[in-house]
Amino acid sequence: MNFSQAVKLAIAGIRANKMRSFLTMLGVIIGVSAVIILVSVGQGSAKQVTGQIESLGSNLISVNIRGRGEVSGLSYQEALKLGDRPGVSGIAPTISSSVTVKYGTKKVDTSLEGTNEQYATVRNQKTSAGRFLLPVDIEYRQKVVLLGSEVSRELFGFGNPIGQEVKINGVKFKVVGLLEEKGSSMGGSNDDKVIIPITTAMRLLANPQISSVSLQAKSKEDVDIVVRQVEAALLRKFKDEDNYRVFNQAEMLSTVNQVTGTMTLMLGGIAGVSLLVGGIGIMNIMLVSVTERTREIGIRKAIGAKRRDILRQFLVEAVVVSSMGGILGIIVGMLGSKAIGTIMNMTMTVSPGVALLAFSFSVLVGIFFGLFPANKASRLKPIDALRFE
Repeated sequence: MNFSQAVKLAIAGIRANKMRSFLTMLGVIIGVSAVIILVSVGQGSAKQVTGQIESLGSNLISVNIRGRGEVSGLSYQEALKLGDRPGVSGIAPTISSSVTVKYGTKKVDTSLEGTNEQYATVRNQKTSAGRFLLPVDIEYRQKVVLLGSEVSRELFGFGNPIGQEVKINGVKFKVVGLLEEKGSSMGGSNDDKVIIPITTAMRLLANPQISSVSLQAKSKEDVDIVVRQVEAALLRKFKDEDNYRVFNQAEMLSTVNQVTGTMTLMLGGIAGVSLLVGGIGIMNIMLVSVTERTREIGIRKAIGAKRRDILRQFLVEAVVVSSMGGILGIIVGMLGSKAIGTIMNMTMTVSPGVALLAFSFSVLVGIFFGLFPANKASRLKPIDALRFE
């Protein structure tokens, strides 16, 4: 018996017992589709988080001041001096607080960021309408504000807020711009905020201390140099490394990739267990099949079939069942990934490598768990098999 004949016999056997064959495949279908879906979820999450971090700006360096007492932060001029170093292309000191913004009878509690005109470049913040802050706004403490898209919708619906006046903690501000929508990130929504000039924010919040500074390096090669220079300057100021923290975008991306990579492997491993369970199902059904077809095996051996022919026949049947289950599992996994991506509003991409790996594993499962039943069938003696009732 050649290989093609064995495949034809295996397919004929599957057709003769459709329900049993489908139930045998079901474990493999679930296992393969689970591997594809869970790995796709892990990779999709990683891609989404990475995109959000990269959207914050390129070659970004963030400084957080955690000082206490008299040295609880930097003055605006001290913060700007951090940017007076080779390799720095922009700097945006920031003051943050929670405020209440009112327009007419409507009001919304949101976060306020006081910053300068370089924030747009450093943090990759664009406007969808109006303009961003100008140097003159900072110099003369202008009472102008840019609204995040969520704040704008809460106060103005889908109307144009440009030129309107709103009150921030009871003080009137003129809306000069609408921030481009950025969506949510690990820290919450990037659209639920308002931006005003940093000098105006200092007066409004009665807080002259800056606890957050964003710097942009000219190139990736300059990032480490700038980080070392900034850390040295902060150490001279605060004397203690615990009073500040400097981290760059590359470190954040590396940490996120490590975490999501581990999570993806863990999810894939959990799903892989269900493939093993599917393999046990194949072995059980093949053992039942051997018992049912004992007389058939005896007849084949009596008319000249060799042991390797019987072994090949049953092994091929197990592999065909697991392979068909693997193909159906890939289809279910791709459809499932697409459905979950739509529900979770996430970009899901099924990696061909993952699909191929899952399919290959399903074939190996078929070979491994089909070997014992096939070996048992091939060892049957013709006389004993023919006498079996």
